[in-house]
Amino acid sequence: MSIQMVIELSDRQGTQTILSALEAYKARLRLSIARTKRRLGEFEMRYHATTDHFLKEMAAEDLVGGDLEYVEWAGEAKLLKGLASELGELEHARYQLP
Repeated sequence: MSIQMVIELSDRQGTQTILSALEAYKARLRLSIARTKRRLGEFEMRYHATTDHFLKEMAAEDLVGGDLEYVEWAGEAKLLKGLASELGELEHARYQLP
């Protein structure tokens, strides 16, 4: 399903402002994704397990930091999923100028 959104601007210069803002936001998302992947990598190295394995097979009792570390690792995984989804939506957005 495709959804179309219309933005009305007072002049043509506004289009560049909107496009620049979208590109800047996508750049921030990419940086956040990279930072989140680094954090996940730290957990993976510490426990010699992939994040996928952690989410499917491990419990807080398996981690040195217990509940807090479990919540942090799971939270980073969820954050990455959300950031990647949001970036994907923006990467596939199309615009048409008159």
